[in-house]
Amino acid sequence: MDELLKNQVFATHAIAAAGSVAFGTALTYPLDTIKVLIQVGSGSNKQLTAAQVLDRVKSLSGSSGLYSGFGWLTLGRILGVGGRFGTCEILTAFYKDGREDNHVHVSEALMAGIAAGALESLITSPFELIKLRAQVTSASRIPTSTTVTERISFSPLLARLLPGYFPDMKALNHSVGLLSTLTTKHPNMVGALKEYPWMMTGSGRPPSVCDVRRPSDIISLEGWGALWRGLRSGVVRDSIFGGIFFASWQFLHQAMLDWKAVNMDPPPRYDGEIGPLSPLAVSLAAGFSGSVAAAASHCFDTARSRSQCIVLPKLLDCFLQYVAMERKLLRWNRLGKRFERLTGIHPADRNILFRGIWPRMARSGIGSFVIVGSYFLGIDHLASK
Repeated sequence: MDELLKNQVFATHAIAAAGSVAFGTALTYPLDTIKVLIQVGSGSNKQLTAAQVLDRVKSLSGSSGLYSGFGWLTLGRILGVGGRFGTCEILTAFYKDGREDNHVHVSEALMAGIAAGALESLITSPFELIKLRAQVTSASRIPTSTTVTERISFSPLLARLLPGYFPDMKALNHSVGLLSTLTTKHPNMVGALKEYPWMMTGSGRPPSVCDVRRPSDIISLEGWGALWRGLRSGVVRDSIFGGIFFASWQFLHQAMLDWKAVNMDPPPRYDGEIGPLSPLAVSLAAGFSGSVAAAASHCFDTARSRSQCIVLPKLLDCFLQYVAMERKLLRWNRLGKRFERLTGIHPADRNILFRGIWPRMARSGIGSFVIVGSYFLGIDHLASK
């Protein structure tokens, strides 16, 4: 009987948590789309505004374009947020073990949040990559100028790497025209160029993220490792976010408990004697903590988003590894400062790291408030039944 009750309690909390995360994600997802498009579309001399992003998405994809990739992010956040709160609960339970008052210090909540954020980043990275490319596609115009004859003549090798994709024949013919001045005896230069993966676009550039957005395409062209691209900046981002979120939430929670205990007679000896706080107060504290944590970790979020918006075919990745080995042997100085190299920030992105910070602060604040508040409401509703 006890096991049955425990299973019912666990299922109740799991359903309430999953529902609250899905509801919070749905409510704030347009803000996430605006934030991502500002981050990846801005340059050092180009500042995108939220109004420009909205106009472009609506003109190309309609209002539904604001929710492109919503399913992937929802699934990733249910798993990631569950891992974040679960890890934090386990670590704080370890800290409270043996204490009479079950009190957790702010420094302990900070350390637990850092570990929980790192785990969350590992879980959500593949879902965020697919989600980001769907969002970029919603604001990008996809050319469809390839004729049927050109599609039939497409290389079988490249068709296996990226099914359904066809090169830009105008760019390919232009590249052949540039090579026509060279002395060559090759009977079919165009056909030979089609066999090389780095000529998929006809210009030597990698395909656009709009053409490599499905999981099967990403794995086929870029490999499994691409699902965790930008992992260093992602781990730093989520570690900072988790640490500051739980530390500030614990600080506010303790301050509200002390305020509630001011007029109690006799004064409570432990926090457990004060009683629980109202769900509204806890939700407001979570929303404020989410906004502060988002502001502190935003530059790493920008670095993560911009790295995930780059397509690196497997053969090109091998070439880059070879160049990195040559750089090490020849002792070339790598670009960027040591901090940037450790955290995955590209030196060219220094001036745009804080683009889109306000939509992210709003999204994290509102999302944290809604998730915690709807979780308490869900628990009360399910427990009453």
